[in-house]
Amino acid sequence: MNAAASGGAPHPVTHDLVVHSARLVACVDDAGTELADGWVAIDNGLISAVGAGAAPPARTSIDARGCLVTPGLVNTHHHMYQNLTRAWPPMTGRPLFGWLQTLYPQWRALDTENVYLSAWVGLTELALSGCTTSTDHLYVHPHGAGDLLSAEIDAARDVGMRFHPTHGSMSLSVKDGGLPPDDVVHDDDDILAAAEAAVGRHHDRSHGAMVRIALAPCSPFSVSEHLLVASAELAERLDVRLHTHFAENAEDDEFSLATFGCRPTEYLERTGWCSDRTWVAHCVMPDADEIHRLGAAGVGVAHCPSSNLILASGIAPVVPLRAAGCPVGLGADGSSSADAASLWLEARQALLLAKLRDGADAIVARDVLHMATRGGAACLGRNGEIGQLSPGAVADIAVWDLTGVTHAGAVADPVEAWLRCGPTGARDTIVAGRAVVRDGTPVSSRVDEMVLAHAAAAAAMQRHAE
Repeated sequence: MNAAASGGAPHPVTHDLVVHSARLVACVDDAGTELADGWVAIDNGLISAVGAGAAPPARTSIDARGCLVTPGLVNTHHHMYQNLTRAWPPMTGRPLFGWLQTLYPQWRALDTENVYLSAWVGLTELALSGCTTSTDHLYVHPHGAGDLLSAEIDAARDVGMRFHPTHGSMSLSVKDGGLPPDDVVHDDDDILAAAEAAVGRHHDRSHGAMVRIALAPCSPFSVSEHLLVASAELAERLDVRLHTHFAENAEDDEFSLATFGCRPTEYLERTGWCSDRTWVAHCVMPDADEIHRLGAAGVGVAHCPSSNLILASGIAPVVPLRAAGCPVGLGADGSSSADAASLWLEARQALLLAKLRDGADAIVARDVLHMATRGGAACLGRNGEIGQLSPGAVADIAVWDLTGVTHAGAVADPVEAWLRCGPTGARDTIVAGRAVVRDGTPVSSRVDEMVLAHAAAAAAMQRHAE
């Protein structure tokens, strides 16, 4: 396929960057284009052409011989501050509600410094797994902690990642029938004002934007019904997206029935959230009728398989959800539940769990690659812009080395080999045409410094709970 066949304009004399000689370029475009001996040309941070065979000239080139080239992966749900409390023994073996109540005393110590460090480390870890765009659900805002959302946006800018942080919030403390302590919850009106200010300060509506903001009241069990309704109205007025935790486990179902007198999807509907502006995290427990209603509304789902396993929440019905019309993306979730920020790992877990739940023939690696790229793009409202390799899309690219012992014998299908062999990270991760990971190593010279600072911040936070 040449540039004209792929929908691109004629080549300029010399491109900014060309990734060339790939074993396979999986474009994940509408046509499902896959190019053996493929190349991708980049100019001004956007893809200008894709093709196969002899590559066009470039100022900089990346030899992808023996590699699969895909769009960068998209992380649709995370809590990066939680990498300050990874694998903490007192939370081990607790289901969701008890797990949260064990960790809230530590998270009360969040401030701009440790949020910056946790976001920097978390985004760098994601980049090692081929992730180029990540959201973050930052919903713990201790009183007096400072502007935490701006701190993590600064970290994303320094790492070079495309970032969709959400203005998370909690308004119901223990005394109000919620789970969190008093000093991390806020008044509904203050939350709405802060969310609108964050959108005004940070949200970039331009094509190829590096930062966009969504509104994200934490969950039905930590915010008021009024806040959910008002947030949906504000998101409509500001034209931004909505995100929350939803139908996460049996406790979540029981809480909804006992507190609201209805199942979670009906509550989503009555608060104005059941629309294609919304994407929800987990969605483990919808029944068949709810799956149909969510799909009909176009609600997106962030599937977080590792976290759901560790907390014994269950297996989300992603095959039926996709069939019903829900965009489904992948999420690493909090690093205190998944304890790792690898989108490749989440993709492999998603493949295995869907086969276990719905049958060996229910899903293949290409379905999961679509979830990890196009599905995530749809959840974030960026169809055609991120998550695919086509002219005009952003130049966010992952290069996966399929050579060596871990891929020996995997000669028939590079996409199946990518997900079924391994474990693996990306050889190269490129965001907006710039390398964030090169030859399996972050390009930043600050990694050792930041990991040391992060270790000190984590130790201080965990002492805070003693």
